[in-house]
Amino acid sequence: MTGQGCRPARRVRHWPAAIGNGLAAGLCGTAAMTVSSTVEMKVRERPPSTVPARAAGKVLGVKPTGEAEQKRFATFVDWSYGAGWGMMRGVLGAAGFQGPAAAALFFADVWGAELVTLPLLDIGVPPVWRWGTVETVIDAFHHAVYATTTSVVYELLDS
Repeated sequence: MTGQGCRPARRVRHWPAAIGNGLAAGLCGTAAMTVSSTVEMKVRERPPSTVPARAAGKVLGVKPTGEAEQKRFATFVDWSYGAGWGMMRGVLGAAGFQGPAAAALFFADVWGAELVTLPLLDIGVPPVWRWGTVETVIDAFHHAVYATTTSVVYELLDS
């Protein structure tokens, strides 16, 4: 596959480095998304979201007790999820996707997975068409921050 936004896939021996670069890039993307969501929370005077931790808790069968344990678990989930998706960005890079096309595909993967998975987990998250415009735009913005930062950092590490 060649053309704008795509280069030939790398040989298998290059994939571990690409996945490692993706993991590092995903951590940077998580940091950027943490900043964007923290600023948005302060501006809107809302509490931190518990949705990622509730989703992971349901999937993993984990129920943290107490406020401190819930915060630790939520932090662990945020950073693990971001690092894990970063590795997926590495897979896209190793498969030959690059530049804005790769970033757009990565954004679609990450945000699309959230939009499909969370309502199916039955943790109190309605389908996206019931969120309202403001909430949808804000959520998309935070995921765009993550996907863009992760993709830019990945490209820098991969060059």
